[in-house]
Amino acid sequence: MAGEPFLAVGASAAVAEVGLDEALGGYVAQLLLAGAGFLGVEEAGRVLRGQGDGQVAQQDNSADVLIVDNPVVSTLAEAGVLTSTDDNKLDTSKVDPNLLAAGQSGGKTYGTPIGANTLALYYNKEVLKEAGVDVASVKDWKSLTAALAKVEKAGKKGITFSAIGTEEGSFQFLPWFWGSGAQLTELDSDEAVSALSLWQDWLKKGYAPNSVINNTQTTSWQEFASGDYAFAENGTWQLANAEKAGFEYGVIPVPAASGGNAAAPTGGEFVTLPVQSDTGRYNTSKKLVSCLTNSQNLLDTDTTLSYVAPTGEVQDKQVAVDGKLKAWVDAVKAARGRTSDDLSTKYPKISEQLWKAVQSALSGAESPKDALSAAQSAVK
Repeated sequence: MAGEPFLAVGASAAVAEVGLDEALGGYVAQLLLAGAGFLGVEEAGRVLRGQGDGQVAQQDNSADVLIVDNPVVSTLAEAGVLTSTDDNKLDTSKVDPNLLAAGQSGGKTYGTPIGANTLALYYNKEVLKEAGVDVASVKDWKSLTAALAKVEKAGKKGITFSAIGTEEGSFQFLPWFWGSGAQLTELDSDEAVSALSLWQDWLKKGYAPNSVINNTQTTSWQEFASGDYAFAENGTWQLANAEKAGFEYGVIPVPAASGGNAAAPTGGEFVTLPVQSDTGRYNTSKKLVSCLTNSQNLLDTDTTLSYVAPTGEVQDKQVAVDGKLKAWVDAVKAARGRTSDDLSTKYPKISEQLWKAVQSALSGAESPKDALSAAQSAVK
């Protein structure tokens, strides 16, 4: 989906004639699944430079609503493309604060989330049983590594993930990075080094395959789906594939270094309202967004996309229909926006240096400490 233009919804006569709910209910999910409506972190800079499809975000075009990947919201906001909720009066009071934070910059909120996905650890129940591992014992990095050692000794494979040199690699590393206590403003902290050292040690000991260096989240999932791996770090979007895997699975949060759940990054899109010279259009834009994000449409859209809804009310409905979503609702409630802490437009550069450091350390080119020191120097 990365690299495609974001979705631009205009207030067309057709929408007015058939009614908003009928016209837009489920429409967003279908478009996003088809690969439209997405602007990724790596392409965000094109908006500021006015290149390519990013031009749809410029002021005074026909779009009343833009749907964009959540880390991009702050980029567009700082470029003056989006209106804040102070301006458009969009009600976000029911949205979980940690999810709304991904769309905040400079103390203002720009839009509202459609839903969220995040990361956790899938596990193969049979592989753990054969290795004599009780998944309830996995509470921190030490106990997880001990479980991987037992699995390897039993002749199976430990854990797979994606460490590819793109935003996907940073996305997958962040739970371990944050779980160490590290902050994105200090990439070379001792805590950050411990997180990268953990991954490096797993490769050295054979607990994780060397393929993780080039794995996308899709190819990493394919390794887990082979049935040979005990664990895989992946997201809610694999739930349908998990049901078809042919073996019993479970899900646990990514553990933090010393115990408890690590914060994982939030994925998913925000519905935003661009700046218009005709401010009278904001009423129409607000109606469109209110429709897209009413409880029923959120439930329909998030169910289709395997997202967790952004409000407690709809989350409860999701869990009532499918109890397996409880683990994911818990993970999303503990999740964290990549641009939170007012990183906003600094995040893409930080992320790029982070994935480069991960690549360098896992390939053996540099030590975790040297790789992260270089990354920190590059973002200053």
